[in-house]
Amino acid sequence: MNAETREILDKRMRRIAGQVAGIQRMVEKDRYCVDILNQISAVRAALDALGVELLTGHVESCILGQSCGQGHPKAKAMKPAELIAELRTVLSRFLK
Repeated sequence: MNAETREILDKRMRRIAGQVAGIQRMVEKDRYCVDILNQISAVRAALDALGVELLTGHVESCILGQSCGQGHPKAKAMKPAELIAELRTVLSRFLK
């Protein structure tokens, strides 16, 4: 993962952490349930966006990068069929 992507992910994660802390404060202050549920929905959307960013990076570096010798240094070497099986598993978990 390059530095630019890492910075984007860090920024997203800090924003999500702030949103979750905001939800905690809302519950503590006994805010209106619909307002809390709206914030939970926003956090879910932010987590989905983070997941898409990570998944895209995984495909670029770990799957496509492996075929041209530029894979992620911590990814284990796999045959194309194994890479597809791993991607299928990741997608099925992510899309639940």
